[in-house]
Amino acid sequence: MKQPVVIIGLGEMAGVFARGLLRLGHPVYPVTRDMDILAMAHEVPEPIMILLAVGESDLHTSLETIPAAWRSRLALLQNELLPRDWQRHQIENPTVISVWFEKKKGQDFKVLIPSPVHGPQAELLSNALDCLGIPCFHATTANDIEYELVRKNVYILTTNIAGLETGGNVEALWNQHQAFARQVANEIIDIQAWLVGHELERDKLINGLVEGIHGDLQHMCMGRSAPGRLQRTLGFAEEAGLQAPTLHKIFKQHVKE
Repeated sequence: MKQPVVIIGLGEMAGVFARGLLRLGHPVYPVTRDMDILAMAHEVPEPIMILLAVGESDLHTSLETIPAAWRSRLALLQNELLPRDWQRHQIENPTVISVWFEKKKGQDFKVLIPSPVHGPQAELLSNALDCLGIPCFHATTANDIEYELVRKNVYILTTNIAGLETGGNVEALWNQHQAFARQVANEIIDIQAWLVGHELERDKLINGLVEGIHGDLQHMCMGRSAPGRLQRTLGFAEEAGLQAPTLHKIFKQHVKE
């Protein structure tokens, strides 16, 4: 029997990964909110991987509870993820995937573009998704995966936050409101640069945003998470001492009561 995999969190995205891992022959052990994670670590002491599949707002709380024996085996897939998030918990070299497919309740997954994956179990994650027909590619270096994480952040934050103002899908956002979308994207890139601690290749990131948009032109801009994403982003801007006037205007008009 192949080594087991533990999945923490059992949302729609986790279900996709579980399906792929089971097809590869790996037993999958779920951990839900009401389970004793330490007891599970005792029962499954040496899984090949622990996939943390909780929402971004639960990331840090979940990382604090990871048993010591599991910490070197972590794989992360959250949106709004950056290296500082795992470094803050003294976690070194996790497996990381920047997910470019979506999965909604009652629907099968939908791929936008190939998902980059990096780290010790990159091949395992890539193989699990490949057997479902979900394309991946290996981000070779730590710098490569940092760029890919930032790129996904720029895509999801720009489309979500700009969508609070424009509504509609990403095709309409880019074709009809491109100047506004670029203002939002540039302020987000400024914030992401502060978060990673160095300047970013702005043109490359804008091109990466456009690639994501063309991956699914009918993708709706604003999900239910958009107000929370905007509030978190403005919190970082305040901490960094960045003005972010476009983001503040959107917040005042569409979020602040």
